[in-house]
Amino acid sequence: MFRRPIFPIIFAWLCSLSAAFGAGDGAVGHDHLPAHAEAIFNIGPFPVTNSMVMLWAVAAVIILVAQMATRDLKLVPSGLQNFVEWIVEALYNFLEGVLGTHLVKRTFWFFATIFILILFTNWAGLFPGVGTVGQLDTAGFNGDPHDQFRPFLRGANADLNLTAAMAVIFALLWFYWAITENGFKGFLAHIFAPKGKFGGFMLVFMAVIFFAVGIIEVASILLRPVALSFRLYGNIYAGENMLESMTLMVDKPWLAWLPPLPFYFMELLVGLIQALVFMLLTAVFLKLICDHGDHHDEEHSH
Repeated sequence: MFRRPIFPIIFAWLCSLSAAFGAGDGAVGHDHLPAHAEAIFNIGPFPVTNSMVMLWAVAAVIILVAQMATRDLKLVPSGLQNFVEWIVEALYNFLEGVLGTHLVKRTFWFFATIFILILFTNWAGLFPGVGTVGQLDTAGFNGDPHDQFRPFLRGANADLNLTAAMAVIFALLWFYWAITENGFKGFLAHIFAPKGKFGGFMLVFMAVIFFAVGIIEVASILLRPVALSFRLYGNIYAGENMLESMTLMVDKPWLAWLPPLPFYFMELLVGLIQALVFMLLTAVFLKLICDHGDHHDEEHSH
């Protein structure tokens, strides 16, 4: 009974260390959080940003946990295997309720991966040292007096490049799944063809109406990746900016941890909600284009 409450307490303590660490390390030259990720080193001609390092670290941890959980599989799971299986099973059941039995078998790998990756990158951005430990140059990097501090790590989803990449990948997969499920003719008919049974003049009239609606639907489909990427990026970047600004608003460095402390708990919730929203929206977009309004899933399941 006493083990569960200890984890939030430890996390709050670590968060307070993060804020204090940030105040001590960069109080002199810690500039504002830029809207873009910053390059911290290069691999040949390719710059490596602090958000890329963060993403690689989180991905490595997820892969390591998955390897450890599946190293010695048992029929009756326990420990880490039991925990990982619980997460996977819960996600599968949830997505099956949204997508149906047939679609979830084809697409579960993508939606589960995107949820787990977004969730843990969001939470990892709250760990001590992220955004507060880095290089300090009082003269300014590249001669820019407003760019005096560059953290080694940055919340990965506070980088528009990552959120846009995930949204574009989903858009491509959405076209692939939609066409393979409906056929190319059925895909176009799903967007432009009249829904219902009409005849004579009414058929011509409704065809014009539904074609106009289809044009609007195409515009909506093309704008979805933009909305998905900016929604996730905006929420995470705003949260990090708020926490950093609250840390720097205190004159006493030893008290810098106090103002943002209550909001760390809110950011934990925001991280979960944003991961859920991204996964749920993409799943619903796919279900809408693949929904035949009949018992398609049951037919596939038999």
